Amino acid sequence: MRLQVKPVARTAFAVSALALIISSPAMAGTVTTDGPDITIKTKGGFEAAAVDKSFSFKLGGRIQADFDQFDGIYTENGKSANEAYFRRATLELSGTAYHDWKYAFKVNFADDGSSKWDEASIAYTGFNPVKVKIGRFDPDFGLEKATSSKWISTIERSIIYDAGDWVNDKDDGMGVQVSGTTGMFYGSAGINRAKGNEDDNGKNNNAYNLRGVIAPMAEAGNVLHFGIDYAKRSTEDFNGRIHSRLGVRGTTEDSQNGNRPVFASDQTDQFDKDSAWGLEAAYAHGPFSIQSEYLRRDIAAKSGSMMKDREASGYNVQLAYTLTGEPRGYKLDGGKFEGIKPNDKQIGAWELVYRYDNLTVKNADMNPVGKFYDTEAKVHTVGVNWYANDAIRVSANYLKAKTDKVVNAANVVNAANDDSGDAVSLRVQYVF
Repeated sequence: MRLQVKPVARTAFAVSALALIISSPAMAGTVTTDGPDITIKTKGGFEAAAVDKSFSFKLGGRIQADFDQFDGIYTENGKSANEAYFRRATLELSGTAYHDWKYAFKVNFADDGSSKWDEASIAYTGFNPVKVKIGRFDPDFGLEKATSSKWISTIERSIIYDAGDWVNDKDDGMGVQVSGTTGMFYGSAGINRAKGNEDDNGKNNNAYNLRGVIAPMAEAGNVLHFGIDYAKRSTEDFNGRIHSRLGVRGTTEDSQNGNRPVFASDQTDQFDKDSAWGLEAAYAHGPFSIQSEYLRRDIAAKSGSMMKDREASGYNVQLAYTLTGEPRGYKLDGGKFEGIKPNDKQIGAWELVYRYDNLTVKNADMNPVGKFYDTEAKVHTVGVNWYANDAIRVSANYLKAKTDKVVNAANVVNAANDDSGDAVSLRVQYVF
């Protein structure tokens, strides 16, 4: 609904908006302010905004309840296991202050400790089209990562991001990002506290991110998107480990039997340089979309190290089609896909998706005779999404993984000597 209120007397618009919601069932009346008119929206959360856009706030969030069934390489003993859990339970508050200042606070109650704070940031937009953001937020790297977890077509993002988990990791720290959109272009540059936190002198280790996007077509159902990414971090020492859930979060939620295969083992004090770059492309026409990404991470061994330089690379290809005809949303500001809005509220929107992931690590480790070897994984994901309405989404994914020379956290293969596995993932999502 929309409600217009006329300015008369000074009252904080946020308080007025809440008072309106509380009192409206009991009585009709007029809410007044000494500032601009206020617009109240209650569809998809609660939002109040001055009509001149000088002030606003929006209260929303998401709940994602997941269930995973998995076997083979996904488990320690090779037998079947399952896990039910809250993937995310997030409360979000965002808005505008004095026209040019934006704020966002997001708390994920499914996480522990300070990691609950998915975002706590303030942004200044007065340098239009440039925006400056400071606080805690995810660094900008990759198309699928830029897309909200609410709107990615599969339940979990591609395994290629596991090749360099730090490129999108705020690590409970703070950062600064400059971004802007003009014409068909979007770009961002940022610095965040890197994983590894501090060096021996107490100085923060930092990660630097660059992303550029060109989108000659940038609207729902009519998208042509190309992007390039680069990230580098300064750190004195890191272990160089690379591991992956292979697209199933439940493997780490299940502490008893879940397996998170290791592609390259922990090697203390053997590496000193770490960087990554990526390519992204997407095309959408009506209800059909195709997207693909490539990511490569280069890990340099220290001089005199017993290890060789490691090279982790991965790529994916994803196809999606909405049977009921709705297109996926797209936003150039941020270079990302958005949600599907059902045309028919009775049957909702139905989307089919297929994704292929490939992840390889060269010079991963040494065998007992001192020869270096490579590791690899391939994952096929088939899924269906039912957007029952603008708030409810039900998803089901089937995953089939095949690996080569990967091990578990204990540096051995699982008890059944599996190199493949199957999984079924289910999710019910509520967004408000």
